[in-house]
Amino acid sequence: MILEQPITFQERWYQHEAVEKLFDFYSVDRKLVDGFPEPKNAVVCLPTGTGKSLVIAMFIKRCFEMVPNTKVVMSTHVKELIRQNAEKLQQYWPLAPLGIYSAGLHQYDHVQPIIFGGIQSMVGKLKFGHVDFLVIDEAHLVGDDGSYLQFINELKMRNPFLKIIMLTATPYRMGMGLLTNGPIATDIVYNLCNVDGFARLIAEGFLCQLIVPARLAVQLDISGVGFSKGDFIQGQLEEAVDKNDVNYSMLSEYMTYAASRRCGLIFAAGIKHAHHLQEMIQQVFHEECAILHSKMGDKHNDEMMSAWKAGEIKHAVNMNMLTTGVDNPMVDIICDAQPTMSTGKHVQKYGRGTRPFPEKPNCLVLDYGGNTRRLGPINDPVIPRLKGQGPPGDAPIRICPNCGVYNHARASQCVACGLPFATGPILTRNASTVDVMRSDLPELEIVQVNRVVYTPHTSKTTGRKSIKVCYYCGLRTFYDYKNVEGNNYNGKIGREWFRQIYGEPFEGMTNEDVLRLVSYLRMPRQINMWMNAKPFPKVMNQEF
Repeated sequence: MILEQPITFQERWYQHEAVEKLFDFYSVDRKLVDGFPEPKNAVVCLPTGTGKSLVIAMFIKRCFEMVPNTKVVMSTHVKELIRQNAEKLQQYWPLAPLGIYSAGLHQYDHVQPIIFGGIQSMVGKLKFGHVDFLVIDEAHLVGDDGSYLQFINELKMRNPFLKIIMLTATPYRMGMGLLTNGPIATDIVYNLCNVDGFARLIAEGFLCQLIVPARLAVQLDISGVGFSKGDFIQGQLEEAVDKNDVNYSMLSEYMTYAASRRCGLIFAAGIKHAHHLQEMIQQVFHEECAILHSKMGDKHNDEMMSAWKAGEIKHAVNMNMLTTGVDNPMVDIICDAQPTMSTGKHVQKYGRGTRPFPEKPNCLVLDYGGNTRRLGPINDPVIPRLKGQGPPGDAPIRICPNCGVYNHARASQCVACGLPFATGPILTRNASTVDVMRSDLPELEIVQVNRVVYTPHTSKTTGRKSIKVCYYCGLRTFYDYKNVEGNNYNGKIGREWFRQIYGEPFEGMTNEDVLRLVSYLRMPRQINMWMNAKPFPKVMNQEF
């Protein structure tokens, strides 16, 4: 597909920052190890729904603008993501020399300079020749079967200087901790998957807030479920969760809340559980419900996915099919009946509800499995531990199923009623109503400026020189630091700031040059402040 005219994108500040950080990272000379540059592979962390596909498109287009004979392979596990990412690149750059290599999409182009493909389709084929960049989307899935390590070794046979870029909303894995502990990633170069990142993205409308009800009455008792490979044993988990009376109580509550919502997503604990939930929604509550899981077949799943995303079917229940790489911004209620000890799965599931959509003020999360209490809010989760150090973290509290009293996580019996607790990990019988997203949003304030003073500044810790900008605003003073020198990201931001206050660019300028021109600089009428930014209030922008 070739588009006659490119679709106009409103490129966001963080997408530009991410691309700049990548080019800054790879512009640094590496030390040699056995005659080859030291391997340095970058990770970009952006929350679900913030447009990683456009970051990929922006990066690839800029690579070709700088070096026209660049060869790039973009790889992922999910065919839906291959299609989405390829379409985004074609929209952003209609003349992109793009090919797709994916068995799921029935396309096997390996000749084009840009290949978007599925890892399982590409590994072992040895068809891609010299590749400069390997871009891996949903990088938290790397390592499940060793396919990526094999594919990387195959590409390095032709180009030992291969550069690898990994993008994800969850830069960690069970048994590995952060991806930088693994065999591929070396540096997290950009990260908005934290409290401050989420707070600003929500405040600026790029993400949707997740909320929970004041109380959920449904009880899930899986205290006897064992562990295997760091997570709950699948068969035992499904048996514990899939009970007719519990399903009815849970869905009664879900359907009550869903009545005022647009689009629902339900996570089941197993395939049988998914079927039982679907049947109950359709036969008892008389509403249509799509079902998706691995045994239904590609044709069925594709049809159900399309109908659900088009709004033709309101509810969709799934078993591990809608956790990663699914873009449906209409989702505004999530029913989570799939307890897990995987932080990555927990964050990815709730990330399905963070995409903004017209007339969608928030997304309601019904956490029946206690995942948030155990693994933390999605913007401040418990990072998994290294292999051999146990699960990603015990529940911070134990709630007695008999009297409801809170106990220490390691308590062997209830301090109030004496009920013995089962050994091993305990899930509360009450559904979690812990906040699924920390709510410390940025406090934004528009401040009138009375006077601005510019002075030279040298950091006491790093020795770096910059321009200290002092904004005098009545009885308050705010500080900002700018540097117009250098070709890194801070230098580019500094030069753009200077262009705004001077009116035209100044080629080859230095910080001293700027200080000589202070009498010619425009004074802003007001500044937009992030008042609760850490460690100090932050100047977001200025208005004239």
